[in-house]
Amino acid sequence: MAAPARKTNWFAIGVTAAVVVVLVVISVIVIQLNNNSAPDAGPTVTPVAPSVNAETGAIAVGSGEQTLDTYIDFMCPVCNQFEQLYGEAIQALVADGTITLNIHPISILDRQSQGTQYSTRAANAMYCVALTQPELSVPFMQALFANQPAEGTAGLTDAQILQVASSVGVSGIDSCVNEGEFATYVAAMTEKTPVAPGAAGIGTPTIAVNGAVIANSTLPQPAQLGTLFE
Repeated sequence: MAAPARKTNWFAIGVTAAVVVVLVVISVIVIQLNNNSAPDAGPTVTPVAPSVNAETGAIAVGSGEQTLDTYIDFMCPVCNQFEQLYGEAIQALVADGTITLNIHPISILDRQSQGTQYSTRAANAMYCVALTQPELSVPFMQALFANQPAEGTAGLTDAQILQVASSVGVSGIDSCVNEGEFATYVAAMTEKTPVAPGAAGIGTPTIAVNGAVIANSTLPQPAQLGTLFE
């Protein structure tokens, strides 16, 4: 079996003034090489639901003509930071009909969870929710980030992931989570992740505006996020 590919987990963002109360983020590039521990080979089960684009792996939220794609790993601390900074602004653009948010849960940090493949398991759970209760996809994503384990730990157990899901009203996904129904699909979609300008490999978060991948360093402050779609 070929050795897993080495990938880059990075995030660069420039902010010129305070964003949230005392939080100020300056232009930073975080680069980390990651070996992705692929899940055990098995048949690929494709999620079939109106909210999921089976070809791209995107979980669609909203119905705006313009699109914002986010590629995220639930163990990536900077993905969590991105959600905390931009999540409210993104949801406002979804709510006013400006954009459709396409969420791509991927797994480049399985090697950071002591062999438990937490990134894959969390991404799998995201698809489980999208298929059964798509309206709770964003609350579940936010709850996973609120309960994000540190890199290098075993991550949340399947039982704990189900508890997080239950906390936002999700039910009926126990077997989907426990059996890792979409784990192989997650691995396949991870390989399709585009590489951002200037990056050496697949990274998280990766952002695309109307289908064009952008450098994270070009993101405006959250209050000006809508200017990307003018």
